[in-house]
Amino acid sequence: MALLAVERGLAGDGVDLGRRLERLPRERGPRAEGARRLAEGWLRAAGGTPGVIDPTRAGLVVGRAFPDRIAKARGGGKPGAFLLANGRGAALDPADSLSREGFIAVVDLTGMAQEGRILLAAALSEADLVEAAGARVEERVEIAFDSEAMAVRGRVRRKLCAITLAERPTSVPPGPETAQALAQGIAAAGIDRLPWSRAQAALLERVRFVRRAEPDADWPDLSDAALSATAADWLAPFLGHATALRDVREDDLAAALDALLPYALRRRLDAEAPTHFEAPSGSRLPIDYAAEEGPALDVRVQELFGLTRHPAIAGGRTPLLLRLLSPAHRPIQVTRDLPGFWSGSWRDVRIEMRGRYPRHVWPEDPGNAAATSRAKPRGT
Repeated sequence: MALLAVERGLAGDGVDLGRRLERLPRERGPRAEGARRLAEGWLRAAGGTPGVIDPTRAGLVVGRAFPDRIAKARGGGKPGAFLLANGRGAALDPADSLSREGFIAVVDLTGMAQEGRILLAAALSEADLVEAAGARVEERVEIAFDSEAMAVRGRVRRKLCAITLAERPTSVPPGPETAQALAQGIAAAGIDRLPWSRAQAALLERVRFVRRAEPDADWPDLSDAALSATAADWLAPFLGHATALRDVREDDLAAALDALLPYALRRRLDAEAPTHFEAPSGSRLPIDYAAEEGPALDVRVQELFGLTRHPAIAGGRTPLLLRLLSPAHRPIQVTRDLPGFWSGSWRDVRIEMRGRYPRHVWPEDPGNAAATSRAKPRGT
C-alpha cells in the first residue's frame, strides 16, 4: 500500500486504494515486478510474511496507521464531501465510487487545510473503524438549548475526534451546567421571554430611569442588552431546578433581582423613583416609568386640585409627565407644568368639562380648591 501511495499510476490511477490492490497482483511489466519485489523485501525486513493483502481490509490498515485521517461523509446532498477526524474537510469527485461510502480512510490528499482534494483513500466499514481507532472513540453527553422548545436538550454522541459516529437523544437532569445553558439560551431568545411579574417589570424600568438620571451613581445596568450579556452570572444561579423556560418561576426572578439590587439600593430606589404618587385626593396612583417621554402619571384632573407645585421625582430633578384625564378617564391634556396649566388653558378646559360633567365641581381657581376622587367633595 505504501508503494501505491508514492507510485503514481501503478495498478491504475484511481482514488480507490482497494481496487488498485486488487489489480496489483495481475499487473505486468518491469515496474510492477520491481514494486512487488521491493514490497516483499520490506516485509521480510520487518519480520512479516510476504503475501497478498486483502483489498477489503485496506481501510482498516490505513485507519490503524493514520486514525486522524478516518473520514465520514458529510451528507446533506453533497456526495464526495467528507470530514476527517482531525477536523479537516476533504472531497473527491462525486462520480467516484468512494463518494457513496459512509466512511473512508484517506491515504493522501492535497489542497487547502479546510477543504483538501482526496488523492488516495480506501473504504472503511464502521466495524473496521472501531477496530482501527476504538481507543480514540469517546461517548459523551452534550447539552444544547433548543430555541423552538425553549428548553435544554441532551444528546449522547459517540465521536472519533471531530466526527460523530452515532447520536441519540437523552434526558437532561437539572444542575449547574443545564442552568448555564438555559440562562444563556433564554437570553439569546430575549430577556422579555422570562415570566416577569408586572411589579418586577416596573422595578427594572425604575432602575433604568435612575441610572439615566444619575449617570455618575453606582446603579447597576439592568437594560435588556446588559441582562442578556450577563445572564450566566445573574440568572443561572437561580435556575438549578429548571431545564426549560416553563420551569422558571416568578420567585426565581425575585431572588435574582434581590441579588442585583441589595437592600440599600432598594431603599435609595424607593426614595428616588417611587412606585406611586400620592395625589391630594388621597389616591395612590402608579407612575409609568416605561413611557417614551419619561416617567408619566395618568390622573383625573380633579384629584390634583389644591396642588400648586408640579410633581417631581429623583430629588425634584425630574418632573412627572402628567396625562390629565376627565372623570371618565378620557385624555384632557398633557403637561409638565401644572401651575402654568392652572393659570393658562384651565379656563377653556373648565368650560368644556362643566358642559360634559355637570355633576362634578369645576372651580375657577383649582390651585386653591379641594381635591376629590368623587363627583362632588364630601359635604357638598
